[in-house]
Amino acid sequence: MILSQAAYEVRAVLRNGEQLLLTLIIPVVLLTLFSATSLLDLGPGDRVDFLAPGVLALAVMSTAFTGQAIGTGFERRYGVLKRLGATPLPRGGLIAAKTLSVVAVEAVQAVVICAVALALGWHPHGDPGSVLLLLLLGTAAFSGFGLLMAGTLRAEATLAAANLVYILLLAVGGVVFPLDEFPGGVRDALELLPVSALAEGLRDVLQDGAALPGTPMIVLAVWAVAGLALAAKFFKWE
Repeated sequence: MILSQAAYEVRAVLRNGEQLLLTLIIPVVLLTLFSATSLLDLGPGDRVDFLAPGVLALAVMSTAFTGQAIGTGFERRYGVLKRLGATPLPRGGLIAAKTLSVVAVEAVQAVVICAVALALGWHPHGDPGSVLLLLLLGTAAFSGFGLLMAGTLRAEATLAAANLVYILLLAVGGVVFPLDEFPGGVRDALELLPVSALAEGLRDVLQDGAALPGTPMIVLAVWAVAGLALAAKFFKWE
């Protein structure tokens, strides 16, 4: 039952034009545009080496947070969650199915983004296990707060808030704009954001060959625990 529901969730995302734009097309366009042009000063080295980890972090945020918050919020509004709760699929199974669907969509995103980045001349380094751990921690952090938003706000408010957060974190989260461009105090605060921690952690591994970037992992773990705990406490199914 969980696998069937997860497969349905994946198909729903891939068939939704707006969701597909958010989760796949925008990250690929940003990666291609800023890698192929000099619109931004990204420091020394190949531009794609800086951009690819940040775009991977953006893809995780777009699926685990923005897309999941909006989709779940409208399912809650239209009574879909209430009806699913009355089926043999338990509520815990529904959450598990949603988690599996998020991971499956992220896997598709990662394959496409990495393929485009490699075609643009990307040369990744580091341990794949560390990359996977960072992505899972980032997924947990964003999923927790996405479900918290979907389970506490009205669907229209979730739509507006999730898109606003997406745009703000894209602008100041170190995804395509280097955090070094910000003043010291501001930069220190921005490094505590989950998307900043994920992007910088992935750069530490994929660009610099670090083994386990401790600070980004701690930041993501704190966000993950806080988000999932708050979602478990305050999420309303109806």
